[in-house]
Amino acid sequence: SGALRTLAQYLTRIANDFRLLSSGPSTGLDGIRLPDVQPGSSIMPGKVNPVLAEMLNMAMFQVMGNDLTVMLSGQAGQLELNVMMPVMAYNLFQSMDIIINSVNAFTEKCVVGLKANAEKANGWLAKNAILVTALNPVIGYLKGAEVAKEAMASNRTVREVVIEKGYLDEEEADRLLNVRALTDGGIQKYPVLPFVCERVPHAAALLFSLSG
Repeated sequence: SGALRTLAQYLTRIANDFRLLSSGPSTGLDGIRLPDVQPGSSIMPGKVNPVLAEMLNMAMFQVMGNDLTVMLSGQAGQLELNVMMPVMAYNLFQSMDIIINSVNAFTEKCVVGLKANAEKANGWLAKNAILVTALNPVIGYLKGAEVAKEAMASNRTVREVVIEKGYLDEEEADRLLNVRALTDGGIQKYPVLPFVCERVPHAAALLFSLSG
């Protein structure tokens, strides 16, 4: 029962992520588009509600409640006798049925038809000031903070501001702000180091001494 509860917690988190990422389309994240499984919202015509994610939430809440019953029943025995076994077995088997059916429905009617809204996601990412962190080794913290503040204040991208100010040319900005390279797994080869060595006096010698 405890293992099923842990699984239910993970599935709840996944469902919550689906609900958040699909929020919108006008005032939410709108990073993903969920398949239509009903005519629309009962309040707003045409709106696509994340009903399968909400279903998974409710189903997993029931599983967590069942686990509480099993836990309380387990501690309700005396010595080597526990007369609560029937409700423990009932809730355990019910939890397994709920998880199997809800996960199958969520997979077939929601996950399979999921579509990424690449345009909106790229737009959010391009205007995310956190990207300036990748430029710190090259332009420095103070200039990075200046770029981030101006980008947010003017509703522009970090790339646009850093090029406009002349801190980087287009080629350097594209290389350093390559999100694919920044987020790939494994140990990176630190593409910023050549730029640091070119721009900061004695940086190459310092890095060599540290690596030795």
